[in-house]
Amino acid sequence: EDALSLKISVVTAVFNRAGTVAEALASVRAQTWPKVEHLVIDGASTDGTLPILQAHRQQLAVLVSEPDRGIYDALNKGIGRATGDVVGFLHADDVFESPESLAHVAAAFADPAVDAVYGDLVYVRQQDPTQVVRYWRAGPFVPGCLARGWMPPHPTFYVRRSVYERLGRFDTRFRIAADYESILRFLGPGGVRPAYLPQVLVRMRLGGISNRSLASMVRKSREDFTAMQLNGIGGVQALVRKNLTKLPQFITRAAAGI
Repeated sequence: EDALSLKISVVTAVFNRAGTVAEALASVRAQTWPKVEHLVIDGASTDGTLPILQAHRQQLAVLVSEPDRGIYDALNKGIGRATGDVVGFLHADDVFESPESLAHVAAAFADPAVDAVYGDLVYVRQQDPTQVVRYWRAGPFVPGCLARGWMPPHPTFYVRRSVYERLGRFDTRFRIAADYESILRFLGPGGVRPAYLPQVLVRMRLGGISNRSLASMVRKSREDFTAMQLNGIGGVQALVRKNLTKLPQFITRAAAGI
């Protein structure tokens, strides 16, 4: 198969993000990779998001606006409508690091042995996405790492669409940790073979649902633990380590000038 024929589906779930969604759309439109399909699933926004999406309708393969049962339900709708060889996500608050981001992803998928591709991520300030707050260096996938609490940054995680067909979409019983559960399911019992790109692929604005309050952090930990049990990976120690591994991310890489 010709590498250049690889089609990438990018799914964006959005709800009341009038302030940032245009930037996310522009970031997808700016990608140099020629075959990108952008699917936007809006949860019936009421803040002016929809007129922005409609103004950019030409660039969207799919635009749906209807109530949903949360972000994972919306993402599942997007996966179901995707026609690309590979599926990934760009949240409405986030942007690609560069116009080459998806070209790098596509290049890694040129190897037919690769089922998934992921890279690094930087967290940036809500008001100023040029200001990096936290650097998430994913590192390579090694045997046993999942049981030690490792996970790749989900916004950088691209998977062949056939994997979703084989192993299922997001489990919407999880309100916060369905992305983590799907990664465990894919890379653990699912045997999906990932490739690591040692470069930043996505800039993510701070203020995600899982870090919003102590209550949501407790809920996230509980869901993470359930996800581990469900997939027969890790346990209490893995959960503790998963939370501890976040600490070095706050030490941004000043040396790299980021």
